[in-house]
Amino acid sequence: MLVVRPITKEDYNALYMCAEESGHGFTSLPVNETLLNNRIDHSINSFAKPDVTEPGDEGYLMVGFDSETGEVAGTTGIEAAVGWDVPFYSYHISKVVHSSQALGVNNVVRLLTFGNNYTGCSEICTLFLRPSFRGGLNGRLMSKCRFLMLAEHPHRFSQTIFAEMRGVSDAEGKSPFWEWLQDHFFSIDFTHADYLTGTGNKGFIADLMPKLPIYINLLSEEAQAVIGKVHDNTKPALRLLQKEGFICRDYVDIFDAGPTVECDLNNIDTVRQSFRAKVSIAEHSSTQHYLICNTSFENFRAVAQPAAFDNESQTVILSREVAEALEVASGDWVRMTAQ
Repeated sequence: MLVVRPITKEDYNALYMCAEESGHGFTSLPVNETLLNNRIDHSINSFAKPDVTEPGDEGYLMVGFDSETGEVAGTTGIEAAVGWDVPFYSYHISKVVHSSQALGVNNVVRLLTFGNNYTGCSEICTLFLRPSFRGGLNGRLMSKCRFLMLAEHPHRFSQTIFAEMRGVSDAEGKSPFWEWLQDHFFSIDFTHADYLTGTGNKGFIADLMPKLPIYINLLSEEAQAVIGKVHDNTKPALRLLQKEGFICRDYVDIFDAGPTVECDLNNIDTVRQSFRAKVSIAEHSSTQHYLICNTSFENFRAVAQPAAFDNESQTVILSREVAEALEVASGDWVRMTAQ
């Protein structure tokens, strides 16, 4: 059984392995010992913060682990509010009309405008599941457990929830979009720029990035073709978020032009469909799978397992194994949604 819980110091080696396996373009998992340890420490401190009433600089990092072997299968996280301590940059795609009545010419041209429009918003991020665990409901659990957390503890997060999707790059980490920027404004390659961003060194972006809007039709054909497109490995994650109600409002990543998708917290499908139920521990024969989490924040646990829910009494029957994984007892409450 895969169980999601907050990360601990003992998970460092597993997190480092995930960082290595995630490949180029996965900015939130840099292969850097200091930075990964700092993320773990920051997450531990964030989960332990008492009396949080509004989103701040908290970052919540979790891991999924096999309850039988203890092996870490992957990681997932939420940043409570981006852009307060380190600037959060993005491009917005807009349109401008160039027309001449005298010549009978009317051209609509797209622009990329550099900005910080997601400052203060909550970001779901750092979702990575190791290949050997990509089966069954594991991917759904790692992604959607965050929505149960949002539903149960909404005061810790903003109303706008967004996610940056990895853009197009090849096996060597070359991004067609970045190559155009590199040729005209930068002298470092994509993997180096991506690494610097992941380590928090973003000063070079403000120093070197063009401040004025960029006409998209002036970019290379290769760069234009990947704007708003996702990496092949990211397509399943994008489809899942789209089913949850996330849409792209024409914001893209400044390095690889991958799309940013967003949704109002209360409009996320899992948030809307989730509900609380009182726990009863017993064996049952139900084959209906539910995504289930406990109601604790500091000791958050989530699973995707069969359960027997009775709508009339608002009671859910959990097997002893599932109850132990969630760290709940009879009479406790859980939040859940059908899968």
